Amino acid sequence: MTRVDELMDYAEVVERFDPVLGLEVHVELHTNTKMFCGCANVFGGEPNSNVCPTCLGLPGALPVVNGKAVESAIRIGLALNCSIAEWCRFARKNYFYPDMPKNFQTSQYDEPIAFDGWLDVTLDDGSVVRVAIERAHMEEDTGKSLHVGGATGRIHGAEHSLLDYNRAGVPLIEIVTKPITGAGERAPEVARAYVTALRDLLKALDVSDVRMDQGSLRCDANVSLMPKGATEFGTRTETKNVNSLRSVERAVRFEMTRQAAVLADGGTITQETRHFDESTGGTSPGRTKETAEDYRYFPEPDLVPVAPSRDWVEQLRGTLPELPWERRKRVQQDWDLTDAELRDLVNAGAVDLVTATVDAGATPAEARSWWVAYLTKEANARGVELAELAVTPAQIARVVALVNAGELTNKLAREVVTGVLAGEGGPDAVIEARGLKVVSDDSALEKAVDEALAAQPDVAAKIRDGKVAAAGAIVGAVMKATKGQADAKKVRDLIIARCS
Repeated sequence: MTRVDELMDYAEVVERFDPVLGLEVHVELHTNTKMFCGCANVFGGEPNSNVCPTCLGLPGALPVVNGKAVESAIRIGLALNCSIAEWCRFARKNYFYPDMPKNFQTSQYDEPIAFDGWLDVTLDDGSVVRVAIERAHMEEDTGKSLHVGGATGRIHGAEHSLLDYNRAGVPLIEIVTKPITGAGERAPEVARAYVTALRDLLKALDVSDVRMDQGSLRCDANVSLMPKGATEFGTRTETKNVNSLRSVERAVRFEMTRQAAVLADGGTITQETRHFDESTGGTSPGRTKETAEDYRYFPEPDLVPVAPSRDWVEQLRGTLPELPWERRKRVQQDWDLTDAELRDLVNAGAVDLVTATVDAGATPAEARSWWVAYLTKEANARGVELAELAVTPAQIARVVALVNAGELTNKLAREVVTGVLAGEGGPDAVIEARGLKVVSDDSALEKAVDEALAAQPDVAAKIRDGKVAAAGAIVGAVMKATKGQADAKKVRDLIIARCS
């Protein structure tokens, strides 16, 4: 039997097999209270401080549906082109986990609030893939286990475990795709692009903060392989709770190469959950995957059905904002961008950031230059998303304004932003602390120019003979003497004037 860590070369995988994906994305809603009780829905806080008899599952406590969560679920369904159920209800999904205080999860099973939708996803080269949505249903989140001791943070090898029920009962929307076929070698890219598009959509709807690093958006990636020419899907694995866009792509790619190696060696794929390891990019076995029958679903007896009126649904349709792809089309027209320039903007995750920087006073070209070029490199070097950098659009617009006013050079501006990223304060505070303002005192600049000309008399002679290109050497000397804080154009003008 093939070892778990044996992989097939990716090119061979896509030559011999067709991948099938199924993506389940869990979205925590940022309602004020939990799904079925009045406890505060906030991230963090002292463990077990936002709990009550209902979300702890104590005897006699009865749930009440959060109306705002139902509204958010309908708006999500509408934005995903889903049909909205005229009548649906909750069910009990029975399974034991220590962080599930009721020993069942209140969810929806065969009667979801939204179903049969689609989302168009744009890939890196601009091609569009339509991903079919099976359903979007309402449920509640579990609590959180903390395994103490051991090397991995998981239960195996831990000395003991702690439970925090603050997250238990937080409203969740689970969005489930239909099987995604035909993606071929681009399957990992399709998975990442889909979760990216979904995150952008949910952010535009303002129903969640979609912070993957905090778990408010989590992706379960189902992957299976079919030999070329086969018609039946292979056995799938489900890599749970993948918490970054890059990791979604890596997890799908790894599972394709792992499963292909197992199948090529005559083995069989076990239907199971798997864990993704950020440090290695690999997956490891979790538990054997349950079927729907194992969960023993039955209608929740303590909650009445949800029956949104058609008038209400249409009212909510009217609250949908400009959706991300519509906004991109408008931005492209307003800013006169080529398709390639727009793709660069989208792929960098910079559309909203550039737009906010423009709103704060920068031109589109100036804002794009900062976010798509310099700051994208900084984000990549830190291994974070662009939006996670510790600098705001307003701060970038302030730096741009200082450059345009002649108070900063481009070089000094980058140093200012570096200071902001390092947590040294806003642009003005960094400039003050580091002494980065452009030297604008004419007497100081004239003195620096005179000293540079005196130090290089041969260069000065060339300039006097009309070879003005030689002025570059003197400009460089002055910039060095002023630690880059002089206006290079002004310095050049002074040099030419001195040598006239």
